[in-house]
Amino acid sequence: MNSAATNADPYERIFALNNAIRYVAIYRAGKLQSRQREGLAGASSGESDRYEELLVNPTLLTLARQRGNIDCGGAEFVIVGYGNFLQLVVALPDGHVSVCFDRAADPLDHVEAIRKAFAP
Repeated sequence: MNSAATNADPYERIFALNNAIRYVAIYRAGKLQSRQREGLAGASSGESDRYEELLVNPTLLTLARQRGNIDCGGAEFVIVGYGNFLQLVVALPDGHVSVCFDRAADPLDHVEAIRKAFAP
């Protein structure tokens, strides 16, 4: 990551990680904000993305956390493989960050860097 991206907002830091990142949504303290790269093929609709971030992704994280807390050491993230892209959803103390990747990318390569974008 270059030094200009180091001081940038979390969206810029995350988009700077890989050109395969299509979309970033941050849902914290009940507030949702998102950004998308321009000119994407196969992108989902903004309204669909909104409901995914407000309903689906928090539910997936809750289910994974509850299962993980039984005897797996917790759960920190979920990856969903959609037809056109991969969605990485990383738990934050007060919400989540959702990062959409082109199918050819490996979201696991970026989990720690995405977490660092939200470190104090």
